[in-house]
Amino acid sequence: LPACLSVCLSVCLSDLYFRFNDVAYRWIALDNWTYTTTFSASTELRYFQLVFEGVDTVASISLNGVVVGKTDNMFRRYVMKKVYYLSYERCLYSGDWGPSFQPWGCGRVFILEAFDVLRLIHLSTYVFISLRVSLFLSLSLSLSLSLSLSLSLSLSLSLSLSLSPCPLCINPKVYFRTVELVQEPIAGSPGLSFYFRVNKKPIFLKGSNWIPAHALQDLVSPADVRNLLQSSVDANMNALRVWGGGVYEQDLFYSLCDEMGIMIWQDFMFACAMYPTDPDFIETVREEVGQQVRRLKSHPSVIVWSGNNENEAALATDWFGIPVAQQPRYHRDYVTLYVDNIRAVVQKEDGSRPFLVSSPTNGAESQQEGWVAHDPYDVHYGDTHYYSYSHACWDWTALPRTRFASEYGFQSWPSFSTLQKVSVSEDWSYGSNFSSHRQHHQTGNQQMLQQAGLHYRLPDSADPLKRYKDTLYITQVMQAQCVKVQTEFYRRSQSEVIEGKGHTMGALYWQLNDIWQGPSWSSIEFGGKWKMLHYFAKDFFSPVLPVGFEDQGSLVVYAVSDLSHDLHLRTWSSLDPVCTVASGLVLVEGGSAEVIHKQPITALLAGCGGGSCTRLTCLLTFHLEDVNSQQGPINHLFLGSPKNAQRMLRPNITAEVQQDETGRYTVALKSSAVAAFVWLDVGDVPGRFSTNGFLMTTRNRTVTFNPWGPTSTQQLTRALTVTSLRDVY
Repeated sequence: LPACLSVCLSVCLSDLYFRFNDVAYRWIALDNWTYTTTFSASTELRYFQLVFEGVDTVASISLNGVVVGKTDNMFRRYVMKKVYYLSYERCLYSGDWGPSFQPWGCGRVFILEAFDVLRLIHLSTYVFISLRVSLFLSLSLSLSLSLSLSLSLSLSLSLSLSLSPCPLCINPKVYFRTVELVQEPIAGSPGLSFYFRVNKKPIFLKGSNWIPAHALQDLVSPADVRNLLQSSVDANMNALRVWGGGVYEQDLFYSLCDEMGIMIWQDFMFACAMYPTDPDFIETVREEVGQQVRRLKSHPSVIVWSGNNENEAALATDWFGIPVAQQPRYHRDYVTLYVDNIRAVVQKEDGSRPFLVSSPTNGAESQQEGWVAHDPYDVHYGDTHYYSYSHACWDWTALPRTRFASEYGFQSWPSFSTLQKVSVSEDWSYGSNFSSHRQHHQTGNQQMLQQAGLHYRLPDSADPLKRYKDTLYITQVMQAQCVKVQTEFYRRSQSEVIEGKGHTMGALYWQLNDIWQGPSWSSIEFGGKWKMLHYFAKDFFSPVLPVGFEDQGSLVVYAVSDLSHDLHLRTWSSLDPVCTVASGLVLVEGGSAEVIHKQPITALLAGCGGGSCTRLTCLLTFHLEDVNSQQGPINHLFLGSPKNAQRMLRPNITAEVQQDETGRYTVALKSSAVAAFVWLDVGDVPGRFSTNGFLMTTRNRTVTFNPWGPTSTQQLTRALTVTSLRDVY
């Protein structure tokens, strides 16, 4: 101990994720299992106690043949206390993006604690420091800190800390921040704002939703956690939402978020269900919440607590068909659990952060309506979750102009190299039993092709394997472009209110990572490989971004800036080599989105190349410049669906892998034509490219590859494949 049964058995069994093993190994959950360990304890100490964390879920614990405790909540720290109801990781019993696996064991901590008189259970304090430096001197400094605690009526302890001498320094493990959730009236709107203010500065949250990185938590390595979080930072994200259907993450996760500057929206582990309010269940929930808040509140990365995932919406819109006569009881139970208990415990333990009862929610408005709003998706308040797979995702007019978008997204399949590890050749077709089995979202495979078919030609190769690989590729193209359009819509809506809607201050797409190798909404595949969406995220979350779209026949370009200082920018709209159009300099304030260019598309096309440009023969690229240099990435806008494009030639891209004198690997690309969604793939070689899935509008382009382990030019050359949109039909 600690140990997880599935991991123990995996020594004898094949890969738990291979093909249909998630079904083949379900028998494990139907049996009883016993873990045994032998230990010795010193006789020099007077008191001993067993401590368990992460026991999943129902267990009886015996010492020397005597039952000393029982467990029923994997999120609690047990020092042997009798309870009766169950609390477990919701997604262990499958989700629409993952398998059903139950770890069945003690997967985190098993400790024998020993002491003579007292042990420190928990200590927290608020320290207020006022410092003014008028000049710098060479000196020795002595500081002392005294804390007094009252324990067991009459017993008191004092703790003194002395530092002498102490140079003036900054400790990288100490972070300072205040966070406020601002919900206040907005001029021109019937609702309330909903944004986070950190250290008095309004922050637009850019990021994604985090799910468990593996069905078996003890198989998540520190390297896995660091890689996923570093990938978030590298994609210009500043926030992640820890989803309430998974787990409270390990300490390393939050420590790395502290270091990397990733803000955490922390759900409590209640999701998509109605929960009981019996006294024993309430007792274990209060203990769970108290323990987790005490564990996590010292991490400045955690900026908000949220009571549950989608349970307000489930109750308000009657997901579960509750009879009308019973609905008041469910409403009372909801308030009892999330308001009277979870919220009360959080506010007692931590007064430094805002608390939301649910997500999505109308926030302060939900509270006014008795904690369950009539319409929790009202875009005038709080945060929203929005999914629509039937409407054309490029149509930004159908998107909700919300205050805060905390969930939205589209599915795609992972790359062939990721799927190949858990499949065999008979599985490699879109209509195979394997493809159907891995898809846990009803009609998800059909929805992806339907959405892709709105704007792209679907793969039609006579070679079944090539057609399968091309189909995987086209789902990633579809996903990346769909999420790009939606995210850019939210980013450009931050500084405007239109018909009472807007002032959007957050975009967290669903979802960041994968729990296994299968279709999902993720931007990072199981194993850490970036999908095309994650490369797109690096651009659409860029601190400075040009956003172009069509509105009633006109091209509109916004400049979006997260910077704290103002910029003087111009947009360069280019149909190179046909023509180039430059706007004048426009002031863009820091932390805002401003219109900097507007022009009828008919006039734009008429003025280019003597009228030879049409919506179907030209595409638009644009970027921002200040007085010195380009700011942010080059962006693009299709003036028509690529499937209808005229004169789109096969680009015949060639690639040469080289290693320069610094050891860096580069890929030199040459193209004979403009190429859309150019995708570089090196199979199983771990690492990522500096950019990918890009538009190649020049004859030559060089891309850098950053390996995560040893490799060579020979290995990369053998593994490298290059695919563009025109190559799949």
